[in-house]
Amino acid sequence: MAEEMEYCSCHRTKERSEKEYKDLINRLNRIEGQIRGIKGMVEKDVYCPDILIQVAAANAALNSFNKVLLANHIKTCVTDDIRKGREETVDELLTVLQKLMK
Repeated sequence: MAEEMEYCSCHRTKERSEKEYKDLINRLNRIEGQIRGIKGMVEKDVYCPDILIQVAAANAALNSFNKVLLANHIKTCVTDDIRKGREETVDELLTVLQKLMK
């Protein structure tokens, strides 16, 4: 149990404004609906190119979600940490960007 507590204490959290929270949740709900729609298309044996177009739309929605989340992160968490002298946050951001660009 003590190990679990140590593990949990290293995770950071972020308080989001009501507007930011609602925007992110709405985007995720739409993406979830798109994914369910794609699953339904597969279950109904829809023609492959039609499914692929819907998958591309879902990917675009996820990319848009990432852009919004990343922008919010930079505007809040990263800038706040830099102001507080936590330069390691820039390295963390660079690591995240490298993972996003794979």
